This record gives sequence, C-alpha cells and structure tokens, in this order.
Amino acid sequence: MAREMLSVVVTTLDNAATLERCLASAAFADDIVVLDSGSRDATVEIAAKYKSRIFSEPFKGYAAQKQSAIDKAAHAWVLLLDADEEVTVAARPVIERALQCVGTEKSHVAGFRLPRREQMFWAFQHPLSWTNAHLRLFDRRRTRMNAVPVHAAPETDGPVRTLRGAVLLHYGEPDIRTKVDKINAYSSGLVADKLRRRQRFLGVRMLLYPPVFFLRQYFVKRYFLNGWAGFISAATGAFYVFLKYAKVYEARRRK
Repeated sequence: MAREMLSVVVTTLDNAATLERCLASAAFADDIVVLDSGSRDATVEIAAKYKSRIFSEPFKGYAAQKQSAIDKAAHAWVLLLDADEEVTVAARPVIERALQCVGTEKSHVAGFRLPRREQMFWAFQHPLSWTNAHLRLFDRRRTRMNAVPVHAAPETDGPVRTLRGAVLLHYGEPDIRTKVDKINAYSSGLVADKLRRRQRFLGVRMLLYPPVFFLRQYFVKRYFLNGWAGFISAATGAFYVFLKYAKVYEARRRK
C-alpha cells in the first residue's frame, strides 16, 4: 500500500551545529522545506546538500514563522522538526506505516504525537523516564499553529494518536549554561502574555509551584533514573517555573 507523500518542515537560524543531523535523519521525506531567518553560519549551505527548498524571511515570532514554513510544504502531510532534533532510525518505519494508514478511507486521524527524548547536558534521557509526546506529524489542511508565545505548537481539528515507536531525539541542551540561557529568555518572553491574562495568586504560585514541579519531574516522571543530570534538569526546570511568575510579579510592581 502506498503511503501519503510527506513534507519535512524546519525553521532555522544559525543551526549549523545540529542541522546536518536533523536533515540526514529526515532524508526519507518526499519534500524538505527549510525556512531560514538570516543565518550567518553554514546553515543554508547544509540545507542545500539535502536538496531542500530553501526560503528566507525575517523572524516573525515562533508561531508565525513555523506557520509560514508549513504553508510552503508541497504535500498535505507534514513532519515538523526543530533544527536540533533527529528522527531515530526506528521511527522511520513507524512514521511510514502511519502515513499508509491515513491514506485509507477508514482513517480520520488528523495528526500524530511523537515522543521526544531530551538531551540532559552530558547524557541523554533514560529510556524509562517519562518522555513528552508532541504533535509533529499532521495533515496541514486541518492544522494551524497556536498563538502561545515562546512555546507555540500545532493544533488540529481532528483526532490525534501517539506513535510510541516514533521517537525523536532533542539535542537542545548540551550544557547547563545553554539551559539557563533558555530559561531566562523564555521566561521573559512569556511576561506580556501573562500580564494580558491577569494571572492571579502570583505569590502562591512562586512559593508552591516550583517544589511541586521538581517533585513531579524527579519522581513521577522518573528523572532520578538520569542520575545527577536528571536532578539538575528537574531543579533548573523548577527555577524556570519560579522565574515565569517572578518576572510577571516584577512587571506589575514596576507599573
């Protein structure tokens, strides 16, 4: 049975360090779209090696940039990847079987969540610790990026399944400094949205949510299996939660 044609979509900015691994893992796709926003390193040259259709646009925000890239896909079914992600070898046949199924009349699935194992500094996430699954494989005719700042994600109007065997690897946090830089940038990027939504009980959130987050990550999601890397990841994640609300509190006080 023939599968649905697939477009891989990636947005980039100075991703030469990780893009080659990303595109090589997705080379089985029928179409590769790379939307760059002004890279000064070898990102565009690497994209050209994989016969990508390369576009360049100024950065418009996370959601708008990814949506613009998705709109350029040649096919209805899209695999949306970050430039620091890799499709595992085991994931390819799972994805291709899913694309065969969606071509049947009985299938009404509009998208699939793919589990993602995270890089935790000097190690990769233990296979038995909790992996979050993200909507990354979808019918773009039924899907749009949401407007959530920083953590924008696709949303679809139809049924979504999780492909447990189609694991992505995320090389997003190679060291603690990178993690802390992201925490600082992301928490600042959320301030305007949280002010607009007039979130309440900021003091209670700052006091209670970080330790609850840490305990959930470390024990419920089994980050303890990752040794000290898991402990540091859970601790810095709790700090991120604290900063999100602390910066909103600061912004209100300054007003």
